[in-house]
Amino acid sequence: MAPKLNPGEQVIFEGHPSWRSILNFYLKGIVGTAVIALLVGLGTNLFGDEVDSGLVTVVAVVGVAVTVLAGFIKRIATDYVITDRRLHIKRGIISRDIQETRLQRVQNVNYSQGVIQRMLQIGDVDFDTAAGDDYNFVFSGVAQPSEVVHQVDRATRLAGDDSLGTEHGPEPAPPQA
Repeated sequence: MAPKLNPGEQVIFEGHPSWRSILNFYLKGIVGTAVIALLVGLGTNLFGDEVDSGLVTVVAVVGVAVTVLAGFIKRIATDYVITDRRLHIKRGIISRDIQETRLQRVQNVNYSQGVIQRMLQIGDVDFDTAAGDDYNFVFSGVAQPSEVVHQVDRATRLAGDDSLGTEHGPEPAPPQA
């Protein structure tokens, strides 16, 4: 969901963290669920003659369902938007954390990918702003981070052209994966 745009402001990029970026969350949740199901199985075996397989199955199914739902909500509750004037990050559904900065304040744009992130084609795009090191402005877990850097560069050029008084039509945005 794009932020409220100012007159003449155009969205260059809009996205969420990639589903691939939360695979680690899913893995931890499923392992945690398996451990809990195992403990429930051992507990029912200690207090009875045999394992209550129905209870173990319910615990496992509920645990996996909660993990998948929590990961999905975590992903869709984070929005990244680049306009021709600013960068915008919104996190949360009930409580919100919103970060925003003008493109003129962006001094450097870097992205990083670990080995696993590179295999999954995701990464973190870090924006160094005039606010200094205390202000952490990062698009985490985005698909094709080099493309996001390209979109920021494009938006910065458009913002620079507008400040010079020249008008250019927007370039068509490339299809998003």
